[in-house]
Amino acid sequence: FHQRGVNILTIMIDLQPWAPALTILASIVTAAYVAWRLVLLLAPGLYRKMIKNNTISVDDFVGGPPSPTSAFKSWFLNRLNVGTRVAKKEGYPLKTEDSDKVAGLKVTSRNETGKKGVAPTSNNPPVVVGTIRMGFGHHRIAYAATSWGLGEKKGGFLGLGGDDKDRETFFHDFLNIESEEAQLIKDMDKMYSKGSRLASELGGSVEKFWGSLTKSGDEDSLRMTYQFAEHMVPLINGLDKNSPIIASHSMVACAAVAAGFKNVINLVIDNHAQWFVVVPGCLNLVQGPSNYHSLLKMGVPEDQVQIAGHWIPRDLVEGIPDASARRTARRKAGKPLRIIIPVGGAGAQRKFIVNLVGALSGLVKEGKVQLFLNAADHEHMKEAFIGALESNDMDYDKVVDMKGVQSFREKMLTEEPKKNVTLFTYDDYFTAVATTDILCNVADVLCCKPSELAFYPIPKLMIRRVGDHEAYSAMRASELGDGTLEVREVPEAVRYVELFLTTKLIETMNNSIEANNKIGIYDGCKNAMRIALERSKKM
Repeated sequence: FHQRGVNILTIMIDLQPWAPALTILASIVTAAYVAWRLVLLLAPGLYRKMIKNNTISVDDFVGGPPSPTSAFKSWFLNRLNVGTRVAKKEGYPLKTEDSDKVAGLKVTSRNETGKKGVAPTSNNPPVVVGTIRMGFGHHRIAYAATSWGLGEKKGGFLGLGGDDKDRETFFHDFLNIESEEAQLIKDMDKMYSKGSRLASELGGSVEKFWGSLTKSGDEDSLRMTYQFAEHMVPLINGLDKNSPIIASHSMVACAAVAAGFKNVINLVIDNHAQWFVVVPGCLNLVQGPSNYHSLLKMGVPEDQVQIAGHWIPRDLVEGIPDASARRTARRKAGKPLRIIIPVGGAGAQRKFIVNLVGALSGLVKEGKVQLFLNAADHEHMKEAFIGALESNDMDYDKVVDMKGVQSFREKMLTEEPKKNVTLFTYDDYFTAVATTDILCNVADVLCCKPSELAFYPIPKLMIRRVGDHEAYSAMRASELGDGTLEVREVPEAVRYVELFLTTKLIETMNNSIEANNKIGIYDGCKNAMRIALERSKKM
């Protein structure tokens, strides 16, 4: 015992210089623990104060109030998003103008004269397709939805009968409403786009971390989305409350519900069920059964979710028989394989796509493959494509405007391009988005990440995803037979191109597309428009 006492004393003497540091460290840890417990004690009250004026209860929708940790998380992240800003309710004065891109479409913007309301030209309120220009996906889906509300309306919209012939279709982009609210969205989008590009370029642990973020949309993510949307109410509150709202972004649907619109339809993106992609108080339409099953399992009320089909523009759906026949005929005739490779709105995937272009250079020079490269409105992608083409000694043509891409498409119906590579690059956003849609029916294969394009009715080579949530969209394409599973390495992508050239894989995919079309798989936007109008008649 005496010896043990001597040993303990020796240790204490040895530790004496560290004693103050250890005491301070222990004090800091204790203080941090006490502070955190105090935060958790206060968090429910802070959360209740934050949501007290909300129009809709997200907590009721997701099955109950948040835990103290979730309450603090929701309150804290909302503070980061909007600070101490008080949400406004009064809508901004709006005006409409004829779209200079899409015939018959009305585009909304802020009326700087201050005159309130949009002058009606019909006995019926317009169908409003709402979106946010964040990346290309939400905009692409919105334009797809509007395409089913335009053109000749025999027997009313979509032949539904009634007096809908003169009903207008509005394209309502939140970022078109110059305001402090729109600026908040822009600031958020910059952070997301930067994260996507970094994850794609750096790969490894950074890509894994970003991927985990994009597929972890829990109840708190919906709480934050809705709370942010409460601040976006002025961006939609200037529209007729009797208008059906079809939203291609959940934040638009949240804002519409918060503003008091009763006929709101949310077009759910992707094929991965997450809370933040659905919206309480509206009808959430999904593209396929697995998402539908998963959302029901999560607890989304049955009367607020329904299967509609894929979000596809009208001309692509109606052109499926002819496009499939052309692709099959081209393969049988041994003509070059036309591959369209678009870049997403965030401008990610530069490294992978550039390497893929280089790897395909041999097939291009042999005349076996034709590349349609859509650099969109990304200057860095235009430079990257040009660098890859020049370093591999690949000659190319360039298309730089809407007139050029439309003319190119018409020629491709009966002719071959003058050069085996065509680079599409633009200064304006709309043409950048629309080019892929315009070219799909004259291309043989769409080579893209598993984004909104994974649902398109064209044979698809699904390449490396940017977020983990996109993997489920590739699975949907593969199971439907109109696309591959996700391909994460360039050699594997090249192998698929070789299969397209040497087997009946394209013919098999075309057969699947035609079969899918006959049972309405690609009629999602058409059904969304129909459902919105049917609901409108009942209200």
